Order: sequence, then C-alpha cells, then structure tokens
Amino acid sequence: MTTLSDNRLLERISEGDDASFETVFYQHYDRVYGLLFRLVGSRAEAEDLTQEVFLKLHHHAFRQRLFSRQRDHNISAWLYRTATNMGYNAIRGRQRRWQRNLVLVPDPAGSPGVDKEVEQREQTTAVRRTLAQLPPRQTQLLLMRQLGFSYEECARACNVAPSSVGTLLARAAKAFKQAYEAESGGPA
Repeated sequence: MTTLSDNRLLERISEGDDASFETVFYQHYDRVYGLLFRLVGSRAEAEDLTQEVFLKLHHHAFRQRLFSRQRDHNISAWLYRTATNMGYNAIRGRQRRWQRNLVLVPDPAGSPGVDKEVEQREQTTAVRRTLAQLPPRQTQLLLMRQLGFSYEECARACNVAPSSVGTLLARAAKAFKQAYEAESGGPA
C-alpha cells in the first residue's frame, strides 16, 4: 500500500474526497487528542477541541481552499500548531470564567482530604497557566516530547532542524521552570 503525500491528500480533500479526509483524521487523531489533553486536562474538552481542529482543516482545505498546490504542506505541523493555539484559547477562556465565578467557589476547608485535592488542582492549574505563558513553539515541543514524539517528529512539526530540537527543548524546559516558579511561588 502506498501512502499519499500531504499535498495530494489536501488536494483530494479540497476536491471533496471524504476518504482522504478520513485518512488524515485516523492518522493524526490520537496525537492531536493527546496534545490537547495534556494542555487542557479534560478528556471531554480535548475531544471537542480535537474535532474542532479537524473541522478547521476540512474547512480550510475544502471550503476556503487555503492550502496552495504550489507549496509543500506538512499536515502534522499544521494540525499540532492549530491544536496548540486552540488549547491556549480554551485555557484563557477557562481562566476568564474562573475569575468571574471566583465568588461562587465554596470553602473546601470543612471537608476531610480536600486539602490534598485542592493542592493538586492548584499545581495542575499552575502548570497549565505556565504553559499558556510560554511561546507556542516551546509549549508544543514540551508537550510533544511528554507524549513520546521523537526529535525528528518534533522537528517536522515545528519546522526546525532535527539537530536543534535538543537545544530548543532545553531552553523550553528552562523557560518553563522559571515561569512555573514565578507562577506558583515555589520550585518546579
């Protein structure tokens, strides 16, 4: 079985070929979902956002025909970049809702065992806020490595040389640590 290039798949999707869209969907769904789940922390929200990412791909390819046939395209990079941006938007929206509803949060001090749960939620929230503060490429690289992507896959998704991924990841980890310590008030 031969695999079609990204350009050929996009061309077929723009012509209305549902099988090509399904091919892209099944090839990339797990990783896009995994990236979003790590970013937003909710299975349901990650599933919804993943579907939105693929709908956006379909819309761009079929309805708007924004992918040029004269250029080489990397579907993976486009999907992961779009997913990262949509995840950021979801986190920002959640933070705005949380700030609006702050007055409605009950005092957890009365429940046994809640302190540990509250502490873990605060830590998770601090990690997500920290990731939202980093440049998108740094967040994308950190999440992709956390999900088990190879250096080569990270390089393709971020359009960088594979030999520079290690350096970029080290910088991203350092930036995360500094931002996390500032966000949470303690060491990472």
